[in-house]
Amino acid sequence: MIPLVGGLSAPESADTIVTNANVRTVDTKQERAQAFAVRDGRFVYVGDAAGSARYRGERTQTIDAHGATVLPGLIDAHGHLLDLGLGSRFVDLVDVGSYDQVIARTAKRAHETAPGAWVIGRGWDQNRWTGQAFPTHEALDAAVPDHPVLLTRIDGHALLANAAAMRAAHVTAATADPVGGRLLRDATGAPTGVFLDNAKSLIESVVPQATHDEIARALQDAVTLCNRYGLTTVHDPGESRRVIEIDEELAREKKLTIRTYVMISDDDADIAYYLARGPKSGLYDGHLWIRSIKLYADGALGSRGAALLAPYTDDPANSGLLLSTQSHIEGIAERALRAGFQVGTHAIGDRANRIVLDAYAQAFHAVPEARDPRFRIEHAQILSVTDLPRFAQLGVIPSMQSSHQTSDMPWAEARLGPQRITGAYAWHSLLATGVSIANGTDFPVERVDPLITYHSAVTRENGAGAPPGGWYPRERMTRDEALRSMTIWAAQAGFQENDLGSISVGKYADFVLLDRDIVRIPAEQILAARVIGTYVGGKSVYQAP
Repeated sequence: MIPLVGGLSAPESADTIVTNANVRTVDTKQERAQAFAVRDGRFVYVGDAAGSARYRGERTQTIDAHGATVLPGLIDAHGHLLDLGLGSRFVDLVDVGSYDQVIARTAKRAHETAPGAWVIGRGWDQNRWTGQAFPTHEALDAAVPDHPVLLTRIDGHALLANAAAMRAAHVTAATADPVGGRLLRDATGAPTGVFLDNAKSLIESVVPQATHDEIARALQDAVTLCNRYGLTTVHDPGESRRVIEIDEELAREKKLTIRTYVMISDDDADIAYYLARGPKSGLYDGHLWIRSIKLYADGALGSRGAALLAPYTDDPANSGLLLSTQSHIEGIAERALRAGFQVGTHAIGDRANRIVLDAYAQAFHAVPEARDPRFRIEHAQILSVTDLPRFAQLGVIPSMQSSHQTSDMPWAEARLGPQRITGAYAWHSLLATGVSIANGTDFPVERVDPLITYHSAVTRENGAGAPPGGWYPRERMTRDEALRSMTIWAAQAGFQENDLGSISVGKYADFVLLDRDIVRIPAEQILAARVIGTYVGGKSVYQAP
């Protein structure tokens, strides 16, 4: 017989109780709490300490938070797990201040690498260098003549190859630019070594592929790093069937300490396979979702591949690159709607965003029976003011990355000019139309740390507090909006809001403890906050030393 407590049946004991906490639930029905209880990986009680005590049994673990702030497990709505995990194996070129430094780091790795083997690096950004000019291969050839070298730009939309790499790929002056790509060339027409967008595949196609075990280790390494920063869910856009099957393998073997919403890459065979298989949600105890397709409309602003309605202000002969046609996006979108899949399309420039919105509108018209498709535009970075209301009108979710703004602000206005910049990184303007924003980092383009995401969203300042008051501050998010963009709104963008995104009874017990309350502390202290612990399904996946 179940004993009575206060005239009511005593609840079944919990596995874990967290008490003495400043709990920000992100649940509008109960926004604050002091304690909660977890059983079988889900929240069974959220409230005060007295209420949680009713769930204490002989085997219940009690965690005294000592006043720490507890948030729902943080969600990165756009992060590339495999690229993040493989990054530790590459030459790290992030924050390198000159091409000479790029060459020095690459030459050092080449010296440590077997003769003739590829040297791979990532992270260079010519916008950080004096003059901001794209590099050319000659100086790299002189330093690394005997290894093929592939160095990917920070945004992933351009790469630099040395002469040995171009020889391996049989690239010459006669090589034509592919559709949606461009080889930068010198005055004679010879390739300079920089390959933009779809042209990258000319070099990438001859690089030895990672093995199954290398991919598995990289994914696990990435997940471990995400957990360290308080992430419990990642939306991973644009993975191949091969990688997704390794995701499944790891999830099945309980080796993924994160929930992954994986988006299928734009590959005909992969898309056909998964559409035939049908949408899958919450596989392996809620660790894997496979119900979305990732497309590409254009390139990136930093490499001037973003497709603009008018030429670049700082490159008047160039309006960017379209990587896909509107008809291609529309066709995939219609197939996805009929199969119950979501589509998320990369679009940076105003022309690309308009094309995607037009394609989605046509697809919705062609498949009117589709219900709640929640199509997304990944980045939605530069918008014509006339297109801002269309997201809400069409029910399209802007999946944006607030730290892109603080990284891009030193040079973005030079690219766009004073008029177009008003529609760039326009978070407040979009929210005012009634949409929600799914926030993320686009790691490894930006750092994994979601506190940078939060700080950028609420201040529009970099880590040094510049510019004071924020860059175009009218587009800041409120603190509540920023938190929602990293929790419940991100969950909604992945059809996960019934299971994730808030500390609510019945949802998975994913939560993170912080050493201070980022919603209340002065903005200049946000980046000093630290993750004390991260929990997925009520189980610890990270504890601060």
